[in-house]
Amino acid sequence: MALSRRLITTAIRSRISPSIRLPGAHRFFNADAVSHPSNRVQVYISRATDPYLNLSIEHFLLQKSPPDSVILFLYTNRPCVVVGRNQNPWVEVNLSQLKSSNNGIISDDGNQGDVLLVRRRSGGGTVFHDAGNVNYSVICPPESFDRNKHAAMVVRALVSLGARGARVNERHDIVLDVPSSQNTQTFKISGSAYKLTRLRSLHHGTCLLSSRNLPRVGPLLRSPAAPYVKARGVESVRSPIRNVGLESDNAAFEEAVVAEFGAMYGNVDPEIVTPSDAQEILRDVPAIAKGYTELKSLEWIYTQTPQFTFSTHPTNEDPRSRPPLPDNLPPDFHAVMTVRHGQITEVSGTDLLKPLNSTYLHQVTDWRSSVGNDPVGRWLNSLFGVGDTS
Repeated sequence: MALSRRLITTAIRSRISPSIRLPGAHRFFNADAVSHPSNRVQVYISRATDPYLNLSIEHFLLQKSPPDSVILFLYTNRPCVVVGRNQNPWVEVNLSQLKSSNNGIISDDGNQGDVLLVRRRSGGGTVFHDAGNVNYSVICPPESFDRNKHAAMVVRALVSLGARGARVNERHDIVLDVPSSQNTQTFKISGSAYKLTRLRSLHHGTCLLSSRNLPRVGPLLRSPAAPYVKARGVESVRSPIRNVGLESDNAAFEEAVVAEFGAMYGNVDPEIVTPSDAQEILRDVPAIAKGYTELKSLEWIYTQTPQFTFSTHPTNEDPRSRPPLPDNLPPDFHAVMTVRHGQITEVSGTDLLKPLNSTYLHQVTDWRSSVGNDPVGRWLNSLFGVGDTS
């Protein structure tokens, strides 16, 4: 007779704790152990909050786990904005606000802190992570991959915790239907992204449980440069978001997801990655250290951007109307820039920008000195998130 989800959850609760150091906690970072055919079902929970590290561990598991195994990896990151593999950070993110010490984003310790910019290796749209958001990752054989299957697993975990309105929508996102006196409102509480290889498939997603930063996420993900940019990459689909609103904490959600995963594939003890483990991982596991260094590099974050065109006025290729330019710009100011892999390759219009040909956008630290015109430079600083904008 199968155990109920509640009994399974109760059975694993004592095994999930940020303070428990489980026997053999380091064995999965050994390439031979993680790829051993006997490791058919594996569950890991990271207590490190470094998004570059957690994504590097995830990539390590994707590459090294047995082809027929199933893996669950849960982690919570410090405040960060994560763009998809084929996205444009200058379009998706208000970089000035992200870099500002006055952005209002509350960190794990309750203080205002920096917000990191991350480009993941999977596709999909831009998401915000913080301490009130738990991320889940499921790795399985391609023949077992289904965009809804593991999202439905997370929905069952949420329902078991009392989120009766949770469901998977037609876009494979997890949404929450919230009834009111007049109608039912639907909010996105979890977005998903995927990475498929010949031998393995990855489905990872977010789950907004109790973020204190939701009112600030919208402005952070609204770029002032977007109206002037025609991009080839993937643009995010914006949806109303909210927290799940449960009284339970992150650990309860982790327990419920582990229980549902165990009901599908068989119960195993989750292994905990502590913050001190993380430092050892970076020192002792070359594959993870290499991935970590790559994800943190400005070259990865910015020069992986697909080609785009910046234009101050409508063009044949991009006839959209533009917002009015600031009144203090030269009356004849007109600029078009083509940017490939983060590098300016063509410039037309005003002579002010022509010296910037072949320059990488992310290497411009202050547009005022680059263009030799203070009003133009300040305006470009505000669009591209660098230098003085006042």
